[in-house]
Amino acid sequence: MNQQFDLIIIGGGLVGASLACALKDAPISIALVEAQVAPAINTHAVSLDDADLRVSALNRASESFLTGLGVWQTLPANRLSAYDKMRVWDGEGTGHIQFSANELAETHLGHIVENSMTNAGLMALLLQQTNVQLFNPVKVESIETLTDDSAEYLLQLDSGQLLKTPMIVAADGARSWVRQWAQFETREWDYQHHALVCTIEVDKSHENCAWQRFTEDGVLAFLPLSQTNLCSIVWSCPEERANELLGLSDTEFLAQLSRTFEYKLGQVSACGKRVAIPLRQRHAKQYVKNGIVLVGDAAHSIHPLAGQGVNLGFMDAYVLADEIKQGLARGLAASHPQVLARFERRRMPENLSMMVAMESFKRLFAVKAPALRWLRNWGMSKLNRVDFIKNHIVQMAMGSKRHIR
Repeated sequence: MNQQFDLIIIGGGLVGASLACALKDAPISIALVEAQVAPAINTHAVSLDDADLRVSALNRASESFLTGLGVWQTLPANRLSAYDKMRVWDGEGTGHIQFSANELAETHLGHIVENSMTNAGLMALLLQQTNVQLFNPVKVESIETLTDDSAEYLLQLDSGQLLKTPMIVAADGARSWVRQWAQFETREWDYQHHALVCTIEVDKSHENCAWQRFTEDGVLAFLPLSQTNLCSIVWSCPEERANELLGLSDTEFLAQLSRTFEYKLGQVSACGKRVAIPLRQRHAKQYVKNGIVLVGDAAHSIHPLAGQGVNLGFMDAYVLADEIKQGLARGLAASHPQVLARFERRRMPENLSMMVAMESFKRLFAVKAPALRWLRNWGMSKLNRVDFIKNHIVQMAMGSKRHIR
């Protein structure tokens, strides 16, 4: 027997789960299909051994979104790390920029949060919703178009269940199977870089500061965790270099990491498991097609140098839920073309703008010509003394809270 839903979300990660939560009061039936076992909330203090390798720098807009859902309040305080400063410098020169929440009369710029903690909070909330049915851990085996005008889809799950719907939201990540099945066109290129991630212990306090050093071949970020001597690192570098770093002993790796970071936090004294993730820039030419909608990394994936990927995904979820609810109030179905077109018009320009900005930063710091390097360092130091421009940049990174109603 087929189960009928108004909307099926494929992917129960941060973006897919937040979308389902944002529709908790909508008079529609929702299925959320997620292949992985849902994580559990961990209330123990973060440690080198149990910290999630995947963390996100959630900006103030994402925090407001999650607070509005009722999720932020449930996350364990001892796993959240507010940061009130950002320090960025050019490892090949003297240029540097410092951002501070105090300069904006704010308490903090954002939070570093383990992805598993946020996801666990979202999933716990979903279990309380009456309009959402969770299929987990279950995979979609196939999708079939039931009508000539693509107005109805049949999904077969590996559990043998059959689900029908006029609307599918693909929240299944950067390598989205749904996006490929529906033949969405994308613009993409390989950065020829990997992001090496791990949790580390340092000698000095991280000062609730997000640190970022641009090196000759990439970017090295130290992100503060809730314990003042623990950081999560993201080291973007060429694939060959990433593999070399993975092959080092802990002692050799810690020595190279300390040196590359210029001992800003003293010696890096210990590290957890190391993993390298390939980096690829990708943007779908359209987010909507025949009742199928792309959100989050399924629609756009960017370089992690400013940590904006998840924040863009959360805003996708917020805007799509907002447009669906507005459409329902006007008597339009969630899958109505007008509803989905409005979502695409609101999100595509902002996502493209952020992607262009991040790509420009990456290319600027990849320049090796001495004259251009000098100009880059001069510009950074000059910008550091121009408060109104610097504050505008950090407000963009914090997210525009006016988008969250």
